[in-house]
Amino acid sequence: MNKYPSSVHALEGAVVYMADAGDRDVLVCEGKPYFGGSEGVNRFELTHEVACTLRRLFPFTAPKRVLGEKRSFGLGDRLGIACPGHIRVISKFDVMPVFAQQSIRELDLTHRTYEDVLDAATFAVFRENFTRGFGADGDHLKKPADIEYALSLGFTMLTLDLSEHIHADASGKYSQDVDALYAGKTFEVEGEKISFTAEELQRVKGVYGEALDFAKEMYDRFLKDGRYDCDLEISIDETDTPTKPSEHFFVANELRRLGVDVKTVAPRFIGEFQKGIDYIGDPKQFDAEMKVHAAIARQFGYKISVHSGSDKFSVFPYVGEETKQNYHVKTAGTNWLEAMRIVAAHDPRLYREIHLFALESFAEARKYYHVTTDLNAIPDIGGLSDAQLPELFNDNNARQLIHITYGLILSARNEDGSFRFKTRLYAFWRAHSEEYAQALEKHIGRHLSMLGCPRAD
Repeated sequence: MNKYPSSVHALEGAVVYMADAGDRDVLVCEGKPYFGGSEGVNRFELTHEVACTLRRLFPFTAPKRVLGEKRSFGLGDRLGIACPGHIRVISKFDVMPVFAQQSIRELDLTHRTYEDVLDAATFAVFRENFTRGFGADGDHLKKPADIEYALSLGFTMLTLDLSEHIHADASGKYSQDVDALYAGKTFEVEGEKISFTAEELQRVKGVYGEALDFAKEMYDRFLKDGRYDCDLEISIDETDTPTKPSEHFFVANELRRLGVDVKTVAPRFIGEFQKGIDYIGDPKQFDAEMKVHAAIARQFGYKISVHSGSDKFSVFPYVGEETKQNYHVKTAGTNWLEAMRIVAAHDPRLYREIHLFALESFAEARKYYHVTTDLNAIPDIGGLSDAQLPELFNDNNARQLIHITYGLILSARNEDGSFRFKTRLYAFWRAHSEEYAQALEKHIGRHLSMLGCPRAD
């Protein structure tokens, strides 16, 4: 059993550390039985109960609020194995990480729980002795029961997804009588003029009124009394049309007027923020709109949040510049893609099997994600040599094929009930954990560099 040197921590009368037990990591306590057992040397599996004790004994392994910091960066880890690599890269930059970040949709697709997500981050920061602090994000939550689930576990960030209450046809109703506050008025934000005709105001109220009522209801129910130590993000990005600056201003002003304290807002930006590929659209036009969105955020005292931020390299410089380095960016699926790139490089037979399965499963996976993937444009894998397989991850269509089928790949089973791919994949990734950490360090490092994030002192 090999001890992780950075994980060695002293308690009164005991030493606690993590060790590589071959096919898994374990926690070892030598001395007083802080985790149970008897005095002496006790070895423990990495269970939720052990993680809870670890968070109590070593507070740096518990999440904290991070959105109040100038820069924050979300690192969704769908596999529960990416955090050591994330820690490596975050340690080099002046940014606060959100290591535990998952939506209910992702949990359902991977058959994980919020306990799994939080515990994986806790064990990783303990193993690597990462003491800067990290956040935990209940991402894109829509239902009160899911919100309470995440908050009850100590999640320190709630991303409230208002998409189900946003009416693109302006058919929604708003409980507040605000016509006198906006109709015919012009507002100035850092030199940009925002105005509302009577007709425009009625449309905006119809689009966002119900969403604002829901946001206030959830804020008052869960966060207003301070019962949970948690930051709030408002997500209005899961819509088919971009958020106009006037709409963003209306939402921001109403949230303030309603007493809803938000730390970030995620608008739906112009162009396409599809999964796992670069921005689709005119970067200069994005820059012009980001300038106004960032100004609105500054006026109302929160920072802009960029969702589906994986691999949006062409617009990252504008995000960093226009927000004056005050942003929250979320990534997730790109970490899965890096894991699969390594599979393609070292186990071509397994990758070919998964690739063909993904092609068969793509139609099912597409129900959960908006992508414009052209399967016909993906090279025929039968005509590629083993050495060419990793190059598929430089092709947008192939990236999206693997990206959105992750849940089906991980949950596929054989006739006898055993996992078709999952067991082999996790064994492979454990054997190649160092290479995976290095890949994430390089890939996520490129994200932060393109954002202009300063290096850590």
